[in-house]
Amino acid sequence: MQEFISDLTGDISTLWREASWLPEWAVIALIVGVFVLIGWAANQLVFWLLQLAVRKRDLFWRGLVGRARLKVRVLVMIVALALAVTVSPMDPGPSAAVRQGLFFAFILTVGWMLIGVSDMWAIVYMRRFNLAEEDNLIARKHVTQTRILQRVAALLIAVVTLGLALMTIGAVRQWGMSLLASAGVVGIIAGLALQPLLTNMIAGVQIATAQPIRLDDAVIVEGEWGQVEEITSTYVVVKLWDWRRMILPLSYFITTPFQNWTRETARLIGTAFLYVDYEAPIDRLRAELERICRASPLWDGDVVNLQVTDISDRVAQIRCLASARNAPTAFDLRCEIREKMLAFMRDQCPEALPRQRQLNSGFGEPSPLGGEGGPRSGPDEGVIRG
Repeated sequence: MQEFISDLTGDISTLWREASWLPEWAVIALIVGVFVLIGWAANQLVFWLLQLAVRKRDLFWRGLVGRARLKVRVLVMIVALALAVTVSPMDPGPSAAVRQGLFFAFILTVGWMLIGVSDMWAIVYMRRFNLAEEDNLIARKHVTQTRILQRVAALLIAVVTLGLALMTIGAVRQWGMSLLASAGVVGIIAGLALQPLLTNMIAGVQIATAQPIRLDDAVIVEGEWGQVEEITSTYVVVKLWDWRRMILPLSYFITTPFQNWTRETARLIGTAFLYVDYEAPIDRLRAELERICRASPLWDGDVVNLQVTDISDRVAQIRCLASARNAPTAFDLRCEIREKMLAFMRDQCPEALPRQRQLNSGFGEPSPLGGEGGPRSGPDEGVIRG
């Protein structure tokens, strides 16, 4: 290759001497234009052949060829310009500077291509899974892993590519080597500045492998209920129930306790508390809860139960349990149970509604206050009068 370039350079120099009537800049521009045209034609021909080759292949190869068109074109143009500058009658100093800049751009373009390959692989892999399914646990698991690892890979490729590109420039290479070798103030500042980035990168790898959260998980963070909407390489977006967005760093989900309602399965047991009178017929209330759940499309047909969980000096607390297929459905089912149980007690079981009582000062017998059941007056009531 080097002999070919030397022979080509000699031929160009001979042509330059024969066409000495042209200014130097015109010859350089002519050579650059010819090489760019040849590179463009070669790029078109190669991509036409590649499209024919992958026309019957799977989505990955077809998508890869489509996404790589611009990147390969830029790469071919860089190579064509480098060859044109090498064989042109440009002075050695400017020629070396231009070729160094083109080599810098060449390395960055190669890194850009590698990021595109990882993106295309992630897109093709995630097409196997459907997040819109009712039971999407497996889909959320794989999509979360793929997106996090793809972003971490893109970030690592970008950092390595930029580092390699900077190593081609002498002054920057020496500064980088001295910075890495030293343990002075600059190194400490750089380490402190990179600490949050590195912490979140490591947290991203931990989340991708251990998966304490996944996309579309129902979580409670900072006392707010929401769903994981997006996971980037540095932060997580949680869409709250009222459509607000809470932005949290990745390290939050590694170092801070939080609730994940869909960690293993989307199914949940919803709880609705009611407060009833001591005389409330618990069996009737339990039967009514079962009837409400069986008639509701929100119930998944598994858990339904009613228990007295606490009492106070005035009321008894009952807990209604019912299971549902996911968190939003469980919330709606809890609301439905409260509404219908309240309507049942009001219309068909008024003795279950809480009442206020006071002790009779004569015999100590409780009697309801107010209305028809309020305290009566008369000489036979045993009430001591002053």
